[in-house]
Amino acid sequence: MNTRLPTTTLTAASASWRDYLELCKPRVVALIVFTAIVGMLMATPGLVTPTVLVAATLGIGLAAAAAAAINHVADHRIDALMDRTRHRPLPQGELNRAQALLFAVTIGVLAMVILVVFVNVLTAALTFASLIGYAVIYTLYLKRATPQNIVIGGAAGAAPPVLGWTAVTGSVDPHSLLLFLIIFAWTPPHFWSLAIYRRDEYARADVPMLPVTHGVDYTRLQILLYTLVLIACTLLPYATYMSGPIYLACVVPLDMVFLYYAVRMQIDADDRLALRTFAYSIVYLMGVFLALFLDHYYLPVRALLAQL
Repeated sequence: MNTRLPTTTLTAASASWRDYLELCKPRVVALIVFTAIVGMLMATPGLVTPTVLVAATLGIGLAAAAAAAINHVADHRIDALMDRTRHRPLPQGELNRAQALLFAVTIGVLAMVILVVFVNVLTAALTFASLIGYAVIYTLYLKRATPQNIVIGGAAGAAPPVLGWTAVTGSVDPHSLLLFLIIFAWTPPHFWSLAIYRRDEYARADVPMLPVTHGVDYTRLQILLYTLVLIACTLLPYATYMSGPIYLACVVPLDMVFLYYAVRMQIDADDRLALRTFAYSIVYLMGVFLALFLDHYYLPVRALLAQL
């Protein structure tokens, strides 16, 4: 027999640190922080000041976690209807909305204080705008208003490398916008692959994701088209001399594998292929940003080793 207390009556004493950690979506935040750190490292030919590196990483990470927690609060009813999310703390009654919202506000305020005091005001302002974009504009409005929700809302998720770059330089550099474009173009094929696999759950929750409103075949075509756009975006760092041959040698195979998945999805209707495409897209983005990092520091490290 289920003896779990209803969410509205749960006391704070019953919540564990694991419940609060899950509110933060740690795997998503880890990817966000990784791209922000690469943005910081790409912003300077040398090393980032340790204070800025630590403070910016912590501030951006806490802000991303706050946005994730607000997402949990806003989507708690939808989450309860979907197999992928019904085990989250709010649907399971391990936390209530007031606890989750208080936690989100607390770490969000802490993030802004850290960024203002130890980084710079511009980074704090852009991080706050990104938080509002995801937690409010996307989660509360776009997600339920249009099947293009993930395209428009993807701007918030694409901001971390710009935030990292700005944390180091105090300005928005055109090269940082190339990193923004990569994530912005990556988001639709990444998320729509999962949406295809979970389309029945989104339909049950009345969320107008593209496979629900326009069908799976149309969504597969959009994944292919956005993958082509993504490949073009990933070649821009090399084309603009931001990155060199090491980056190109790494990113082209990554692109070709992603393209293989996108093309194969046009002829293979197996939903498990969509799930594999989603899983690869995460590895892909990490690989692209790792390639940026390796290319950026190859020559300085080589010169340093030559002096030893």
